[in-house]
Amino acid sequence: MRLPIGAFLLSLVTAPAVASDFTLHWPLDCRLGESCHIQQYVDHIPGPGSQDYTCQGLSYSGHKGTDIALPYLSDMQAGVTVRAAAPGVVRGLRDSMPDAYATDEHTQALKGRECGNGVVLRHDDGWETQYCHLKQGSIQVQKGQRVEVGTPLGEVGLSGKTQFPHLHLSLRQNGIVVDPFAPEGRQSCDTSAETNAAASASLWSETPPYQPGGFLGAGFAAQVPEFQAIKSGAAAATGLSTKSPALVFWAYAFGGRKGDRIRLTISGPRGVFSVHEIALERDQAQFFRASGKRLRREAWDYGRYTALAVLLRDDEEIDRIEEVIDLR
Repeated sequence: MRLPIGAFLLSLVTAPAVASDFTLHWPLDCRLGESCHIQQYVDHIPGPGSQDYTCQGLSYSGHKGTDIALPYLSDMQAGVTVRAAAPGVVRGLRDSMPDAYATDEHTQALKGRECGNGVVLRHDDGWETQYCHLKQGSIQVQKGQRVEVGTPLGEVGLSGKTQFPHLHLSLRQNGIVVDPFAPEGRQSCDTSAETNAAASASLWSETPPYQPGGFLGAGFAAQVPEFQAIKSGAAAATGLSTKSPALVFWAYAFGGRKGDRIRLTISGPRGVFSVHEIALERDQAQFFRASGKRLRREAWDYGRYTALAVLLRDDEEIDRIEEVIDLR
């Protein structure tokens, strides 16, 4: 059955929501900030450029939903359940599209099917929710079925127009896109993101905290890994030893802004032996950076190695992540 795709055809500007008791509940079996993160929010400005509801850059031009992403492809393959965020009736669904990274050669095949596999729920007072990019064959509901909050709909997938496993959740009222984080429109750009986020009249039962970017994972390797290996979850080092030809620390992150700095530090049994700071040359939705040293003597020192990655924005620490390995 063809899934309604109105979320991709509506005006880019959200409108004030009609007074309602409508409430959204968290739709994924994951822990925000641990096993999932919000990659992108609704775009609040028309035309070129983009801004999320806090006037920051976690969005892209024309984006009409909230993207809740999994760090690795292996997380998707293990299975993460998508649940109804509000009680309603299944208006439409699709479950036949393959899970695959979108490429230029798929553009025509995806036209009109950008949502991939998904479910549309109709709620009271003209509200609709749409759940996109679900895993092929995972949908557990039928058209016309009534669902309650928490009813399993399917699993997070990689179907449709997407470059990472995630749930794209769109909210509409009477056909107009509404940002559940700011149903009355974008917050003031003259105050801090933290103040705006705290003051927002959210439609969430418990408003997810705003994270302007951060680390998704980190690890050691014997060489700089391929980005695809990191995204798949296959980059974690196995078999590193004191004889490994190199010792490399990589850190994987989201929400990078031009000018952000990533400081990578490795300490060994004799203390700090590698510090490298790298500035981002452009905005990047997801990225990784790596640093390390080649083995230039008979062996690495036996013992524990600790690596630390720090994400800095305008000299403010946004996030940090630490990784430890014992070389034998």
